[in-house]
Amino acid sequence: MADEFFAAVVRQAKLRRYLSSDHFSVDGTLLEAWASHKSFKPKDRPPTDPPAGRNVEVQWHGERRSNETHTSTTDPESRLYRKSSGAPAKLCYAGHLLMEHRNGLIVDAELTTADGYAERATAIEMLTRLPRSARRRTVAGDKGYDTRGFVGDARRLGFTPHVAQNTSRQRSAIDGRTTRHAGHAASMRIRKRIEEPFGWIKTIGGGRKLRYRGRQRNRAWFRVTAAVYNLIRIAALDAATA
Repeated sequence: MADEFFAAVVRQAKLRRYLSSDHFSVDGTLLEAWASHKSFKPKDRPPTDPPAGRNVEVQWHGERRSNETHTSTTDPESRLYRKSSGAPAKLCYAGHLLMEHRNGLIVDAELTTADGYAERATAIEMLTRLPRSARRRTVAGDKGYDTRGFVGDARRLGFTPHVAQNTSRQRSAIDGRTTRHAGHAASMRIRKRIEEPFGWIKTIGGGRKLRYRGRQRNRAWFRVTAAVYNLIRIAALDAATA
């Protein structure tokens, strides 16, 4: 039902010619799961009755905890992950968006388990789901997408990867043959608009902390919320062109 609703909203945007079929941006964000650190327990330990009390303290300081050895008893599909080295690790899922560049509308949305490869792998999956085109298209992304794997896969799908170059620890997967064109600079400027739907989903959409357990329920919520964001954008575009 969520997939059908999202697809119907995208069709309405296409009928109004609000969507670009050539230029896109991808990005991902972490969405905190409905599970606490207290529920993150060793997998090989037999279940025990919870301690008495409403909010009993649990000591895990000094204990090595990872997704390989621990799992959440509240939401087993959530994963302990952090976006950057300076951020705290949380039980979360990863939300992914594919945005077109004409009006900043969302053309695809996906929610996956969180890991270090989910953003790039899901981005390729969403690009694969787009209708095929004989024209050369572009896809923009931040430095996290500047890898040989993502750049190669995007090119095989017929997309020119307009990603931000990451030269801090590695050699960039793109060079001057891509960055010298004005289109790359335009993609770098427009791709930042993808933060707008993410911000709306987390604040107005109530996604700063997820309300459901399990990936499928949260995925349905994420796609419905992305569709509602599109509806609001479409209404604003309708009013501007009236």
